[in-house]
Amino acid sequence: QVQLVESGGGLVQAGGSLRLSCAASGSIAGIFVMAWYRQAPGKQREFVARISRSGSTNYADSVKGRFTISGDNAKNTVYLQMNSLKPEDTAVYYCLVGVPGKNYWGQGTQVTVSS
Repeated sequence: QVQLVESGGGLVQAGGSLRLSCAASGSIAGIFVMAWYRQAPGKQREFVARISRSGSTNYADSVKGRFTISGDNAKNTVYLQMNSLKPEDTAVYYCLVGVPGKNYWGQGTQVTVSS
């Protein structure tokens, strides 16, 4: 059974920083991508950032230059460093782990940015 454990969410003032972590454990093999998505109240879940096993990264335009995704392949862990946070970054953040034929989702961690 695969389990994704997220941590690092919380309440922060605008302009502040947070670091999210997501660790995958269990019978998981062949990870080729790890990513972060977010969902704000009343909105659809949206892509934030992804990192491939080889280290290549992609970001949503809304977070470029402010967020950095990184990964530790040995630990099957992905991180999201979020700087210069804005109130519009408030959302539940979900990690995703992709293996051939299946995506696994974390339970989500709340990020709230106050103005």
